[in-house]
This record gives sequence, C-alpha cells and structure tokens, in this order.
Amino acid sequence: MIKVNLLPQRKARRSAGTDVATKQFALGCAAVVAAGAAVFFAVDMPKRNKLSDLRKANSDLNGQIAEKQTKLHGFEELKKAEVQSKARAESIERLVQTKIVPAHVLHELGKVLTREGPTMTEAMAKAAGNGPDSNPNKRFQAEWDPNHVWMSAFVDNNGTFKLDGGAQSESDVTQLSKRLAASVYFLDVTPAGGERVNDRVTGVSYFRYTITGKVAY
Repeated sequence: MIKVNLLPQRKARRSAGTDVATKQFALGCAAVVAAGAAVFFAVDMPKRNKLSDLRKANSDLNGQIAEKQTKLHGFEELKKAEVQSKARAESIERLVQTKIVPAHVLHELGKVLTREGPTMTEAMAKAAGNGPDSNPNKRFQAEWDPNHVWMSAFVDNNGTFKLDGGAQSESDVTQLSKRLAASVYFLDVTPAGGERVNDRVTGVSYFRYTITGKVAY
C-alpha cells in the first residue's frame, strides 16, 4: 500500500495563501495612503493655501479700511476747525470794521428801537435767538414792539452811559435792556431802577426807567 503524507503540503498551501493576503493588504494600504496623499496635495493643500491667502487679503483690507477711517476722521476734524476758525475770523473782522463813534452809537440806539434790532456778532445772535444754542439770560422776543418804549436822555461820560426814558411796562424795559446788551456797541448793560409815574400833562401812567452801561469804544 502506498501512503501519501498530505499534512506538509497543506501547511505550504496555507502559508502561500497567507502571503498573498498579506501582500494584497499591504498593496491596499499603500493605495489608500497614495490616494490620501494625492487628495491632500491635489485638493486640500491648495484650499488651505487659498484660505490663507484670503485671510491675509482680508487682514490687509481691514488695515486699509482702519487707516482710511482714521484719515477721514482727521479730515472731518480739520474741516470743522476750519469752519469755526472762518466764522470767528468773520466776526472779528466785522468788529474791527465797526468804528464806534458817537454818531454810530446814536444810530445803533435807533436800530435797537426798531424791528431791525441791534448789531450782533454771530455768537450773540445764536445766544439771543430761539435755537439750540440760545441763552435764556440773553434771549429777547423778536416780536416785541419797540414802540412801547422811548428815550428821553442819553449821557456818555468817558465811555460810561446813562439812558433815561419811559415805557408802557417794566417788561418793555427788560426787552430794551436785552437788546442793548446784545449789541456790539454796548457792554455791562444794567437796568438801574424805575418806577410807575403819571405824566404831568396828560395824566397817563407809564414806567420811568434808567439803564446804565458802557460804550465799547
């Protein structure tokens, strides 16, 4: 009888099959790694580079915007300062050109007692008006009727004046005083007292007043 030993052959076959599987697994892993590398270099890396470039461009743009905003803010401040300086220069020029002599003072008193009103600087006009920059202590009524007051005497003693006159009421004297105080021709205007009296001829009651101050010579 012939005996055949099959065990070694089976081991050999198993070993050969294992080697093939191992090689196939290694080739699969290598293919996966190669594919991953290809994806990284062909797709992911360009996207990362592009994203980095975009971030850098965005950072540069933000820096340019901030720089321009700073310059724009500085320009607006310079423009505002220029407007204010021009307004002050115009006010000063008007004051310089206003030569205050007795004839001009009398003319100004005439303007104060009309609808035209006093000669004012721009700042005083805002303070005496009804706008947001007005000052309640300097504000006067634009609709006030100057016919309610009259002047009987004006004495100028070395730049200090005394004005006497009459008015229908004490409030009319207040309006007159505020107009004088707003004028560029007068300083330190102060109502110096008054009283209710009757006219000797007509018997009409009126308010007799005195206003003092300085002439801006």
